[in-house]
Amino acid sequence: MSATQQATSEDQQLVQAIFDRIGADLGMIIDRSVDVADCQAERVDCRVAGEGSIHISFRLGVRIDSINKQGCVLLPLAEAISVAGYLMMMSEDDVVQYRGRDTLDRSMKEAMLEVGNFIAGACDAVLRRSLPDGVSICSEGCQGVRADVRPALEYDEGEELTVGRARAAIDAFPEFDMILMLPELS
Repeated sequence: MSATQQATSEDQQLVQAIFDRIGADLGMIIDRSVDVADCQAERVDCRVAGEGSIHISFRLGVRIDSINKQGCVLLPLAEAISVAGYLMMMSEDDVVQYRGRDTLDRSMKEAMLEVGNFIAGACDAVLRRSLPDGVSICSEGCQGVRADVRPALEYDEGEELTVGRARAAIDAFPEFDMILMLPELS
């Protein structure tokens, strides 16, 4: 049984800033709108799962005063494919066709890794500006995660995580839930 605690106003501001930066950076690299709204933060003592569909977990290596931890950003597979496809300069029709797939070819996997680099860079930029010295984030790759399954992270069950959730939309595609998980940052 997981326990949820009320997030602080600082948690809410940090999560909002991270989601805003991720949306702005991804929108810039794919030259499409990436709208983010309804950001919510909470503190929980377990990893959370992406519901209803396969997700891509963009793993974040979080370094806090020489201690390494992990977090992640979860995007539904179709949305991760959209961003990667636009990054590869695919046509609109090709992106729509790829969105229906559940397996990725080598070039799409490589593009996903690049998307992970941009997501980690956005998180790092916000954290370096918002938190004391000694905090940095880098990409540690990505992995597919089945629907309703918690992503694999270097994480001790019961440790507190800051979880952010937002509604997002890429260009004219339907809205989706984006999830952020960060380890305790203090």
